[in-house]
Amino acid sequence: MTLKVEKTELEGVLLITPPTIFEDFRGGYVETYNREIYHAAGIVQDFCQDDISWSERHVLRGIHGDQETWKLVSCLQGRFHLVVINNDPASPQFRRWQGFALSDANRLQVLIPPKHGNGHLVLSDMAIFHYKQTSNYNRAGQFTLRWDDPKLGIFWPIGNPVLSARDAEAAFL
Repeated sequence: MTLKVEKTELEGVLLITPPTIFEDFRGGYVETYNREIYHAAGIVQDFCQDDISWSERHVLRGIHGDQETWKLVSCLQGRFHLVVINNDPASPQFRRWQGFALSDANRLQVLIPPKHGNGHLVLSDMAIFHYKQTSNYNRAGQFTLRWDDPKLGIFWPIGNPVLSARDAEAAFL
């Protein structure tokens, strides 16, 4: 079993194809994490918390992040457009972003480093978003970037998503 790991346009952000993906007439099986295999591929973060969110079509969650947490993101069901943005003022890639299509069909994962925010827009009737974290959830330590801030210029497949109050009320830069 080998893990396919690809670098992306954003330094430290990796696109991962899990080591085991199997489908037959009964259904499917995906190995979403195996410490030994991931460590052998250089992904040595110590994950301590797993979280799942589910949302309906056109719900946009994020863009959120913090200064310390690595996240390993995958789509368990459905399809969503994931955006990752570098929010490290010391980085030459500060405020650069990249989009990814994650789904239950492609089974791709994205490793997101600290000081990067992420948000996702659901493109199927429903989607389940899964992420492993290297620190426990701390909302007070998070930053929120406005999804439609013209200074960021982020592409989203739709222009009028369903938002939480937190995301709808986020300040422009």
